[in-house]
Amino acid sequence: MKKFLLATIVASVMAIPAFAADYKIMAPAAPGGGWDQTARSMQTALQDEKISGSVQVTNVPGAAGTIGLAQFVNQANGDPSQLLVGGYVMVGGILTNNSPVTLEQVTPIARLTGEYEVVVVPAASDIKDMAGLIAKLKADPGSVSWGGGSAGGTDHITAGLIAKAVGVDPTKVNYIAYSGGGEALAALLGNQVTAGISGYGEFSEQVKAGTLRLLAISSEQPVAGIDAPTFKQAGVDVAIQNWRMVAAAPGISAEQKAAILADIEKMAKSAAWQKILTDKGWENTYLAGDEFTAQLKKDTELTAGILKDIGLVK
Repeated sequence: MKKFLLATIVASVMAIPAFAADYKIMAPAAPGGGWDQTARSMQTALQDEKISGSVQVTNVPGAAGTIGLAQFVNQANGDPSQLLVGGYVMVGGILTNNSPVTLEQVTPIARLTGEYEVVVVPAASDIKDMAGLIAKLKADPGSVSWGGGSAGGTDHITAGLIAKAVGVDPTKVNYIAYSGGGEALAALLGNQVTAGISGYGEFSEQVKAGTLRLLAISSEQPVAGIDAPTFKQAGVDVAIQNWRMVAAAPGISAEQKAAILADIEKMAKSAAWQKILTDKGWENTYLAGDEFTAQLKKDTELTAGILKDIGLVK
């Protein structure tokens, strides 16, 4: 009887799903922006797909993610339950802020998504299209205020590249940096800035609701489901894509890294994650492990060159 009871208990325990380590994901930005959305989307997919039993998200905004990055490097060392969301914005932020902490000090896991930049104006704006915005920019660069994410990030880089492409000195761009997409959106809807520049997902609901007018998108080709010309179609020879990634803590073992990578790969292939990509309008640019680490190094070198061209880095 005791043997039967013991066997029943063992079988019951074995039937319980074996979750991987619970995770804490840091979004190094204020709520509402792309990193926050990415972290919370990961939380949803990891839990819905029962890859992890519990996922917590924390926000540590400031300085293009470098404040959160520094905290993560200093406090998460050796802890395989800690993850950090970051991306192209952080690469630029590290350079423009002369950050003493860099992405070389974390453990890159995977590039998750890509998102094109869009330029929008309030629905009541007298600017009706990209040509109108460029005409205003050429007439008086300082009169056009651009609201976007952190200084040196993708939004800032895109504004500089637009100016450069139409013959305006990029250093004259009147760019106003906000610590999160929610703040930038509030400034735009409050008519505090002329135009907004960010990933499509951060403005999509307001565009659909008719409170914002979508002028153009930074893709090479028109994007299905998004009613806007590309920058190039609108006469601005610029194409750029933001990307977002997840990294693990420094100082973890090869086995711990492999376990995290397996969980993230399972998430990236899941039905829940694929639905999130579709709903958010995010491109699936999944790249993991050593391939991603090599690509990250290339992107860092390329970004340094762009930031010098537009006067953000000496």
